[in-house]
Amino acid sequence: MKRITLALALATAQLTSLSAHAVEYNQVQADKSAVNFVYKQMGVAVDGKFKKFSSQLSFDPAKPAAGKATFDVELASVDTGAPEGDDEVAGKPWFNTKAFPTARFVSTGVKPLGGNRYEVAGQLSIKGKTQEVVVPATFTPQGNSAVFDGAFTIRRADFSIGEGAWAKFDIVANDVQIKFRITASGK
Repeated sequence: MKRITLALALATAQLTSLSAHAVEYNQVQADKSAVNFVYKQMGVAVDGKFKKFSSQLSFDPAKPAAGKATFDVELASVDTGAPEGDDEVAGKPWFNTKAFPTARFVSTGVKPLGGNRYEVAGQLSIKGKTQEVVVPATFTPQGNSAVFDGAFTIRRADFSIGEGAWAKFDIVANDVQIKFRITASGK
């Protein structure tokens, strides 16, 4: 009887220890996070990034389906690598940042795929147009923080990015890959 009681006490202590260490990641560390993009201009890959974004995140690896995320990207913070490119992209034919200052992603579901891989479904809104997207992401715990990495492709025509003379895809390709790395701490 003493062995069963001791075994039960040890098992209870282990379960209590595991639940006490469960972490919900919900404090985004902007200085360790990034939102980048890659597109092709005249067949050449060009990298860019957004310097300003905010996000709300709630992710518990023990309950991934309950995870939620919202990201707001300040489109005028675009960095194409050249000031004249930044000005052009902020203009009316491209992002029209005066009328549409932010792009927004709001998650609608998280599906675990195994091995710290997930699919995050949600709605992406740019320039007043909203599309359903599924974003593959990985989750890498690092002590009391974690890194969420992912990439997905949008078609700029779906959001009217590049209107008028830029609506054709002969100079700037339709596909734009969005890449992100979000670092969050938990409690």
